[in-house]
Amino acid sequence: MSAEDERRLARVALTWLAEPGTRAVHHLVERHGPVATLDLLLDGGGPDGWLRTTVAARSAAGDARTVAAEALERAERLGARLVTPDDEEWPAQVASLTALRLPDVSRRVDGETAPPLCFWVRGSWPLGEALDRSVAVVGARAATGYGQHVATELGYGLAERDWTVVSGGAFGIDAAAHRGALTAGGLTVAVLACGLDRPYPMGNAALFDRIAETGLLVSEWPPGAEPLRPRFLIRNRVIAAGTRGTVVVEASARSGATQTARRAIHANRVAMVVPGPVTSAMSVGAHEFLREYSRARLVTGVAHVLEEVGRIGTDLAPLARGPQRATDALDDDARSLLEALPRRGAMGVDRLSSRAGVDLRTALRKLSLLEELSMVVRRDDGYALAPPAIKVQG
Repeated sequence: MSAEDERRLARVALTWLAEPGTRAVHHLVERHGPVATLDLLLDGGGPDGWLRTTVAARSAAGDARTVAAEALERAERLGARLVTPDDEEWPAQVASLTALRLPDVSRRVDGETAPPLCFWVRGSWPLGEALDRSVAVVGARAATGYGQHVATELGYGLAERDWTVVSGGAFGIDAAAHRGALTAGGLTVAVLACGLDRPYPMGNAALFDRIAETGLLVSEWPPGAEPLRPRFLIRNRVIAAGTRGTVVVEASARSGATQTARRAIHANRVAMVVPGPVTSAMSVGAHEFLREYSRARLVTGVAHVLEEVGRIGTDLAPLARGPQRATDALDDDARSLLEALPRRGAMGVDRLSSRAGVDLRTALRKLSLLEELSMVVRRDDGYALAPPAIKVQG
């Protein structure tokens, strides 16, 4: 076995011995390399008691190197590949997880947020290239029709503009975002919390196959790994750090989607929230996130998202405006005269100028302008509002 193959095997073994994101393992690999770190842990030399206990428990179930070799063989049969930091397609931006620290941590899963040791990838796109220009769209599994519509529109619009749409492959918002991107013929990436051969949820198996054909399926866990509950939170840090920003479409009071956005905020990425009805339980968590984090941005569509994650001065969202009116271009004096005219009948210039608070000379000049614009008509007894134009049916 070559030195490179030995390093790759060691990374897989380390991910099996301790869950991805374990800071102690990451620090050891950075200091000693994956092979020496694996030897150290298997000899019982972990830096803390929790890690030593975990390694001993996993080792009781099998030899780490044998398990890793079997995983590599299984991945090859699956048509998947292992990607490590030594490979050209490694996404460099996940290195920012080194500095990710969540405040008020009470659970180990919230503290173990180190960069990945390796990725398992299914699909032909280079992983780094796919994630280089990407946005995460996440949200509730029990999404409402409103949420699914918004997520689909976001997925379609982003993909149409050559942005990669990243999500977790779950029911609801995740699936809607993936499908929107696929419908646009764009690139989408599903980051899973289980082995690539154990797609979860199984109800989205056909969707995962479609994603693998034109995009990527990605996981930190080797083939065969089960979708255990803590792994979804571990996975979420990769979605947050691997993309330029995270959009939460719908999220209930206790939602993993807001945990992804929380990790995005603390990884110095853009966190965005689509507002929902204040009466909807599926938007409570999203709204609370906006209240809690002043850095979070409210977005209502693709244009807003691109303004947050795109190039400065280029991807600006157009200002929301009502329909254009003929009176929008009038100055204050002309507008005052127009408002002073009675809804019916005419009014003399002297009375009109007094009512509008405009001097007589200015009133005559502005009324001539309004007449040219077909907004007023001159009569023998003064000026009147012009009758509305009659629309001719074609």
